Amino acid sequence: MPRPKVPIALTIAGSDSSGGAGIQADLKTFSALGVFGASVITALTAQNTLGVSAIHDVPDGFIAAQMDAVFADLRVDAVKIGMLSRPGAIRTVAEGLARHRARPVVLDPVMVAASGARLLTDDSLAGLKAILIPMADLITPNLPEAAALLGAEPAQDEAQMRRQGEALLALGARAVLMKGGHGQGAESVDLLVEPAGVTRFAAPRHPTRNTHGTGCTLSSAVAAGLAAGLALPAAVARAKDYISGAIAAADRLDVGHGHGPVHHFFALWDA
Repeated sequence: MPRPKVPIALTIAGSDSSGGAGIQADLKTFSALGVFGASVITALTAQNTLGVSAIHDVPDGFIAAQMDAVFADLRVDAVKIGMLSRPGAIRTVAEGLARHRARPVVLDPVMVAASGARLLTDDSLAGLKAILIPMADLITPNLPEAAALLGAEPAQDEAQMRRQGEALLALGARAVLMKGGHGQGAESVDLLVEPAGVTRFAAPRHPTRNTHGTGCTLSSAVAAGLAAGLALPAAVARAKDYISGAIAAADRLDVGHGHGPVHHFFALWDA
C-alpha cells in the first residue's frame, strides 16, 4: 500500500541563535505536530533570552533563491511568514508567493521580540500592510501589533479586539487571529475574526516569564494544522491548545537568564 503523504510546511522567517523563536521555534513546532518543516531564512539575529544584539539581513536575491529551491522540489502544503525587517524582503517574499502560487499563507506580523527589541523598521510597516496582508489567509497579530498596524491604541477588551480584527480584515486579510496574550485577567482570549463571524478561544493564563517565541510558535502551529488539512477554526483550536501546553510547561526548562523559551516538546519529552 502507498504510504500516506507527510504534510509539509514552509517557514519564511529570521533565525534566533538562542533557539527559542523564529525559524528554530517554527521547525520545532512543525516537528512536534507531525509536520515536515522546510525553511527560508530572511535574517540572522545574534540573540539570546536577554535580547537581540545584532541583526544581519539576508540579501533579497538569496531569499528568492531559497524560495525557488524549496518550491521546485517540495510539495508545500502551507506557508508561515515571520520576521521581515526590510521593504526589499517583503517585496521579495510577496513575489515568491505569487510566483509559486503558495497557499495557504499564515502571516505573523513580527515587530517586537519578547525582550522588547524592535525587529521591524518603520518603513517596512507600509509594505507589510499594502503587499503581504492582502496575500494572507490568516494574520496573527498580538494586541500591540494590531494597534501598530492600525495606528490605534491597543485593545483593552474583547469588543475592541473584535473591532480591530474587523479593521484588519478591511486591509485585505482573509482572516485575523487577534491574540490576547498581552491582555489581563485569568484567561488568555484569542478571537478568530472572519467575514462570516468571530470565534472565541480561551485558555488559562499561566504566570511565567518564559514566553520567548510564543507568537512564532502559535502561528506555526496554525500553519501545521492547515498543512495537515484541518479547516482554519480547527487549526486555530489545536494551535491554542498546543501553545497553552507549551507555556504551562515552560518553567520546566532551565534555558537562559531572561525570557526563556516555551517548551515545544512538552508532550514528547514527558512521554
